[in-house]
Amino acid sequence: MTYDPYNPKQSGDPYGQQPPPYGAQQPMYGYGYPPPPPKQQTNAILALVLSLVGLATCGATAIVGVIFGHIAMGKIKRGEEDGHGMALAGIIIGYVVIVGYLLLAALYIFAIVAAVNSGY
Repeated sequence: MTYDPYNPKQSGDPYGQQPPPYGAQQPMYGYGYPPPPPKQQTNAILALVLSLVGLATCGATAIVGVIFGHIAMGKIKRGEEDGHGMALAGIIIGYVVIVGYLLLAALYIFAIVAAVNSGY
């Protein structure tokens, strides 16, 4: 008897092999969809960096850092951006730097006015 590959009623394997133990295996075609790309954190990073640079620039860039921090917080609330911690840190550091330099400027002005009024 010869094996006819086109006859579905004919049983047996022409090569004498046993069938797989769990049935025919399905080919694997991949691992599903790739994960979505991470959301941008540009405004939150800018807020933190500019607020920290404000220590060296006498608070000038800290003002811009606070603005970027508030923009980032708005985008975070709408779900457009990640980085809540960085944005919050940028806002807090920016306000601390601004208030610190304003107090330092007030101290200098007070010292100058006191020196002028003392007669020296």
